[in-house]
Amino acid sequence: MADKLNDPEEGLAFTPKFDANGLIVAVVTDAASGDMLMVAHMNEEALRKTIASGEAWYYSRSRKALWKKGETSGHVQSVIELRVDCDQDAVWLKVQQQGSGACHTGRRSCFYRAVPIGTTGAITLEFRDAEKRFDPEAVYRKA
Repeated sequence: MADKLNDPEEGLAFTPKFDANGLIVAVVTDAASGDMLMVAHMNEEALRKTIASGEAWYYSRSRKALWKKGETSGHVQSVIELRVDCDQDAVWLKVQQQGSGACHTGRRSCFYRAVPIGTTGAITLEFRDAEKRFDPEAVYRKA
């Protein structure tokens, strides 16, 4: 009989599965509204720091560096709940977003464009809830 405690799908052991690059997908939603805010990646250190601190940490694939959400912008994400999916290869952070938004473009959410369903041929994205809430040039100004 399988050890239910350590069964990754039914057990209680937290055994996240990082990909070949040492990363796990992190889906981030607003804890109050349920709105999708962003999708990012975490390495083992970012996940560990998030759990220990209660504030979201991620791994930037482009910069190849660990980063704390809001470190530069002040738009910190306080983690209300962190869930893992059935096979433990993705995590879901329900956060309280502080500041004006989660997206580096100045918007509340990174998901501000929609793909029209039922379209054939060339697809043109449609803006949805796309108003800018802060000036990214001012917030992410290089020192």
